[in-house]
Amino acid sequence: SVEFKQHRDYTAGDDIRHLDWKVWSKTDKFYIKQYEAETNLRCQLVVDVSNSMHYGSGAMNKYNYACTVAACLAYMLVHQQDAVGLITFDEDVRQVIPSRSAHNHLEALVKAMDVSRPRDKTDIEKIMRRVAENIPTRSMVIMITDIFVDREAFFRGMEMLRHGRHDILVFHIMDHEELTFPFSGTTRFEDLEGPDVITCDPRALRKGYIEVVEEYLTEVRRGCARKGIDYQMISTKDYMDAALSKFLH
Repeated sequence: SVEFKQHRDYTAGDDIRHLDWKVWSKTDKFYIKQYEAETNLRCQLVVDVSNSMHYGSGAMNKYNYACTVAACLAYMLVHQQDAVGLITFDEDVRQVIPSRSAHNHLEALVKAMDVSRPRDKTDIEKIMRRVAENIPTRSMVIMITDIFVDREAFFRGMEMLRHGRHDILVFHIMDHEELTFPFSGTTRFEDLEGPDVITCDPRALRKGYIEVVEEYLTEVRRGCARKGIDYQMISTKDYMDAALSKFLH
């Protein structure tokens, strides 16, 4: 929107469309009206609803935590009169809600996330291509995902969004057990996005598992930094208000 800010003296070459004729009629002097533009942010929330997001060990699984983060951000954006939209995905784009700033738009966003149940394995590069096609104008893109995908494909997808001059933020959602591997005794592990099943003693694997997870997190964090992407890893054990406040500050 554009709002009047102040007057200034007319100088030769100024656009006469901005002359204030009411002031001229009273003072016999020419004044130019100056305006202040208020820019509105356009934000697109991109939420991962694939099967791996269904894992959880606490009050909320990763899917519920991710949807709640998205709802909180949407609430904040709408209440500061910014436009926010939503894209949900698994192996393909599932829901596309265009960006709007109306208060009743929140209901549509929450409903879209509520009907999106975790489904198939994620093809992240194809998804990012579809996301880029669905965001024609420069926007802030907030991706909320566990990034259990091929990392090279993930960063190629991020590069597509960067070519569109979008500002990109990644909330990396991980369950506390995925980070700490606290299991003991013979345990059966099932792949949520495939047929693989492993039965083992997790205590024998814990050290190697933690090392691999740390390497993976370092790879993701450095990859985002190289491409100018804001990155925040959040455990589902973290208090959501504290996690969001830390990131926003």
